[in-house]
Amino acid sequence: MSQGLDEVAPERRSAQEDPGAASAVVEAHVLGEVRPERRRRRVSMADVARLAGVSSQTVSRVANGHPGVVDETRRLVLGAMAELGYRPNSAARALKSGEFRTIGVILFTLSTTGNVRTLEAIASSAAAEGYAITLIPVAVPTQDGVRGAFTRLGELAVDAVILLMEVHLLDAASVSLPPGVQVVVADSDAGDQYSVVDTDQADGTRQAVAHLLDLGHRTVHHLAGPEESFAAERRTAAWRRTLEEAGCPVLPVERGDWSAESGYRAGLRLAADPACTAVFAANDELALGLLRALHESGRRVPEDVSVVGFDDISEAGSFLPPLTTVHQDFAEVGRRCVEGVLRQFRNDEHERGTHLVPTHLVVRRSTGPAPR
Repeated sequence: MSQGLDEVAPERRSAQEDPGAASAVVEAHVLGEVRPERRRRRVSMADVARLAGVSSQTVSRVANGHPGVVDETRRLVLGAMAELGYRPNSAARALKSGEFRTIGVILFTLSTTGNVRTLEAIASSAAAEGYAITLIPVAVPTQDGVRGAFTRLGELAVDAVILLMEVHLLDAASVSLPPGVQVVVADSDAGDQYSVVDTDQADGTRQAVAHLLDLGHRTVHHLAGPEESFAAERRTAAWRRTLEEAGCPVLPVERGDWSAESGYRAGLRLAADPACTAVFAANDELALGLLRALHESGRRVPEDVSVVGFDDISEAGSFLPPLTTVHQDFAEVGRRCVEGVLRQFRNDEHERGTHLVPTHLVVRRSTGPAPR
């Protein structure tokens, strides 16, 4: 028996009434479901405008954060966006405004405290400016690795770049930046070529060494970071210069790789020297390993040996004893990086020079008068 039109399944009826819909019905059945439409239509700016009772131009102004919209109208538009699930078309907005509102960040590693805290500060500062960040890690700190990162950068939609890396590799890799992309380098010696934001490594080190000398120690040993690190070398140079200016002996440097384990190994060698009464460690993790080595070797801190670190990580006050250390303002470094790179981008200017963020010494119980 033939079926009347009203008895035909809705999806089949739509195909009978509109032959053009037949292929959609067939596709829906092949996929195991019946869907009158293959794809939900994207909510448009006009849809939001109709629901909010405003013009599309007003919706555009709200979507782009334009200040010239009264609060009540802004609330209506935002409510309509939320109700309809409207998402602004970022690609179209980029074409119109000439910016992607994204900052690329190229770095070698997230295993160091400095990089992690600086990256966190960059992300927070960028978000406050209405920008996202795209992280571009360099798997191996070589010239080829750097070239690969910049090749990927050329394929991404970013307005500016912040480099958390040693600039000598950037130069040696002979990389080229995408046209119009501005750069700020953090924690590097590149002031004659790029805009640089750096902690005042030299003054922080001077404060640490001077503090130990003021306590009566004849000289200060140094537990340094890796030779390839700009920050480590800057701190080593300032340690040596401070001792020389004070007329104190400059002893051979012990080195680690920033980790507590390497600090422990170097610390065992320092603990075996009975003339060692004061040590400046290039970061707090190295100092932590040093404290363990001194304890296991029967050297008391600070009665026998005083220890100063660098960074002032959040756990420094919980070391045993609490660590005297140089405080770095990572949040300010991140803020200045974002501020500087956006200023260059908006003004279409290439800046050069180094902007130093001050440090200060935080005195705790790991330092004391030289033993008699």
